[in-house]
Amino acid sequence: MPTITAADGTELACHITGEGEPLLCLPGGPMRASAYLGDLGGLSKRRQLVMLDLRGTGDSRVPGDPATYRCDRQVDDVEAVRRHFGWDGVDVLAHSAGGDLALLYAVRYPRRIRTLSLITARARALGVDFTEEHRREVIALRTAEPWFASARDAYEAIWSGTATDADFDAAVPFFYGR
Repeated sequence: MPTITAADGTELACHITGEGEPLLCLPGGPMRASAYLGDLGGLSKRRQLVMLDLRGTGDSRVPGDPATYRCDRQVDDVEAVRRHFGWDGVDVLAHSAGGDLALLYAVRYPRRIRTLSLITARARALGVDFTEEHRREVIALRTAEPWFASARDAYEAIWSGTATDADFDAAVPFFYGR
């Protein structure tokens, strides 16, 4: 497992699996270690997955300055990984909140991005957000699912601020594809 030293001295860990062209994988969360990505559904059979544990997660160290957890402050961590491996350009796959980091990296280092794959990502870092109306439109697309009624009720409890742990568990299907 390679470790990379970020500009501020924080040690970052990358987990590598698979063979082929490297693909830098940025986990979502926020602040989840990359282990949950697994082998990305078998993608490691065709690509070498370089999965970054963001600062303070997984095998990466906790930074001295908590302000460096901010997404915009981690952009240079991604650049440190690219430089460490000597890639001229980088293929990036980002999941969920990792999409904000990937987008900010692409904005700051546009000539370093070869490809950018955003998986259930968002774009809050660029000022794009999903409204409650947008979220309800997406939920309505799942009405035929057998779990819909209980998940919808749980989702409503989350929005109203009265959710229990069981409600968060019941709403999980809305956050994944079929």
